[in-house]
Amino acid sequence: MKHFPFHVLAVAASVAAAALPAHAEGDAAAGKQLYAARCAACHSVEYNGVGPTHKNLIGRRAGTAQGYTYSNALKNSSVIWGPDTLSRWLTDPEKFIPGQKMFVSVPDAKERADLVAYLLQAGRPQPSTSRQPGAMK
Repeated sequence: MKHFPFHVLAVAASVAAAALPAHAEGDAAAGKQLYAARCAACHSVEYNGVGPTHKNLIGRRAGTAQGYTYSNALKNSSVIWGPDTLSRWLTDPEKFIPGQKMFVSVPDAKERADLVAYLLQAGRPQPSTSRQPGAMK
């Protein structure tokens, strides 16, 4: 029986960790302030506005927030929102999904990382708070 060289696995893990995108280092508190200053005119984590809600954004397929009228580009995309896709979107929405209708980008990597960190918290799917008939309090 041949033994696996575990030092190869350790090196591979180190390389993979070093290759993590910058969003892993974002500051959610700073992202919340940026969101209020730069995103809240069109978006909310509670409701649709000029732009779609970011409520339950993480893990959601692009173009599917109920009650919002999306461009065909977003409706027909296969993008699932997560750290990498959010970062790519915020870098250059038109380059990421040509034909979409968002005209704002976040070119600064630190600001983008902060916004992604905030959205990873605020946009997580929330457990349902509705009670079933007959459920105990």
